[in-house]
Amino acid sequence: MAIGVALIGSGIFAKESHLPAIQQSSNLSLKAVYSRSRKSAESLGADTELYSDDSGAGKTYHDLLLRPDVDAVIIALPILSQPEYIEAALAAGKHVLSEKPIAGDLKAAKHLIQYYKSDRVKGGATWGVAENYRFLDSFQFGRKKIEEFGRVLGFRIKTFGNVKPGSKYFETPWRKKAEHQGGFLLDGGVHFVAATRLLLGETAKPKALSAFSTLLQEHLGPVDTVNSIWVTKSGISGTFSISFGTTLSGNEYTVACEKGSVSVVSGANTVTVREGEENENKSEIHEFKNDGNGVKQEVAVWAQGIVDGKPDPRFSPEEALVDLEIVEKMLKSGQAGGELQTLEEFIR
Repeated sequence: MAIGVALIGSGIFAKESHLPAIQQSSNLSLKAVYSRSRKSAESLGADTELYSDDSGAGKTYHDLLLRPDVDAVIIALPILSQPEYIEAALAAGKHVLSEKPIAGDLKAAKHLIQYYKSDRVKGGATWGVAENYRFLDSFQFGRKKIEEFGRVLGFRIKTFGNVKPGSKYFETPWRKKAEHQGGFLLDGGVHFVAATRLLLGETAKPKALSAFSTLLQEHLGPVDTVNSIWVTKSGISGTFSISFGTTLSGNEYTVACEKGSVSVVSGANTVTVREGEENENKSEIHEFKNDGNGVKQEVAVWAQGIVDGKPDPRFSPEEALVDLEIVEKMLKSGQAGGELQTLEEFIR
């Protein structure tokens, strides 16, 4: 029997990614949609029952959570709004998949994890934090090749773009006037951090960093660019650069190893594998045309985990906590003029 699921949120990502992923999963059956307004819930265009704060008695989020045919919820709401919805769903005994980042800051994230481990969570409900980059075949393949090439010697990560006024994500009200730290650097940056951590693996996981940040485009405040150096568990270092306000473009993750190097180009969904030194021109390009943005694969794995009673560890809130900490520490270091920041989650 398919798992009854409700989609919480009706924004861009809910409409373009989560809704199609639910509809394409044989393990899920869409039972309801909730948004804060009836108008926004209707805009999703889903053929299901709608709930909202202005739909009257019996149609609120908490009413939705009372439905016995709703076993799980996928939450895709503004960053600072999500925690209370996550807690309410877990208290109602519903499995939860919430969009990244785990929370707006480390304090809120740690509180959520404590809540999840408490007896306030009912009926064995599980909570996973979505991070679609962990489910992209291109990054999984890149990780495998890095392992084959031996010890990591260094890395160069660069993700560049220019978010302009009028673009669909900028015109989202909660992004346009960001109340969360870092603006687009938090909202998008956790993706790039998660992807980098996946490629580096356990032996080269970051333990400290230093960063410089700035605001290049006034409409993208409080900050839109960060350039950072990460030091890893193995003692090597690498660079990590993000800008949402530059004329440069492209997303490339390059990791150098003893026996060669690997470059994953996000968006193009290609992986370049080079044997030996880069200038020896012994390279192969692998294409992953069916990768998409990874949400379809992610939702399918999450649903299967509920069916099997065994959540995939890639959804672990603790994994998402590390992604958030790295972003927060880069922002903190940038505010302090490059002050070295130790990663607490590395120490634990």
